[in-house]
Amino acid sequence: MTAARSRESFRTFGWWACGVGVAFFGVYPTLNWLTARRTSIFDMYMDWELSIPFVPELVWVYLSMYILFPLPPLFLNVSQLRVLGKQLIAATLFSGLAFVLFPGRLGYARVVPESGLYADFFSFLFVLDGVHNVAPSLHVVYSAIITGAIVDATLSPAVRAWFRIWLGLLCTSTLFVHQHHVIDVASGLAVAVFFRSWIQEGKK
Repeated sequence: MTAARSRESFRTFGWWACGVGVAFFGVYPTLNWLTARRTSIFDMYMDWELSIPFVPELVWVYLSMYILFPLPPLFLNVSQLRVLGKQLIAATLFSGLAFVLFPGRLGYARVVPESGLYADFFSFLFVLDGVHNVAPSLHVVYSAIITGAIVDATLSPAVRAWFRIWLGLLCTSTLFVHQHHVIDVASGLAVAVFFRSWIQEGKK
């Protein structure tokens, strides 16, 4: 990648990242706040899911999604970055509509670990992140769209395998840190597949 192309890629990435940020912060916290005040809320989980153990150590896998965010300009060209930005924004807005139409509630009792680093972290996380906006999981939506774009853009079988494994671990971690349920993960993957198929180079 030439220096000029690299600068253009990072500039394009920066613009679209700002757009995704505006969409996310316009949708997620606002609808979490509104849903908390609604009287009709769906419990979109099965009873057996409540027995899934809480594994605080997996929060590091859960948080690794944020490592994904700066990676696209290292793998994607300018055109692919634009498509990725459109996919993420469209998926965010669609998910917001789903949150409005099917307001959900997290079924797990949120328990903060008794002491140590995890106690401080989960106390902070639970204050920031409400128990609504569960299906589809935007954590899964973003992870699947970004990893999918990188897998499509690379020719290395090892890199493709690594990102697919990473996505699987990310999806699983949302269950074991009690941030999401199975339907949240499944619907998040479905939303990612839909918008990756619908918004492609030369189509949108």
